[in-house]
Amino acid sequence: MEFNKEFDASGLACPMPIVKTKKALADMTSGQILRVVATDPGSVCDMAAFAEQTGNALLEQGNENSKFVFYLKKA
Repeated sequence: MEFNKEFDASGLACPMPIVKTKKALADMTSGQILRVVATDPGSVCDMAAFAEQTGNALLEQGNENSKFVFYLKKA
């Protein structure tokens, strides 16, 4: 999937991947896509909840090289 910006949250524990994701999205315009890479297993539930609460769309999530990858579309 194509994306406009990437944020690597590898090594960060809850709640930092969400806090940093929120900051990364703040610098983006509506409709742009952010790719987030994380190692914290809790980020799977957290990212879905974050997207639902903020109105940003979680387009896709999966695993890549033992890491969790998320694609969020800014509302």
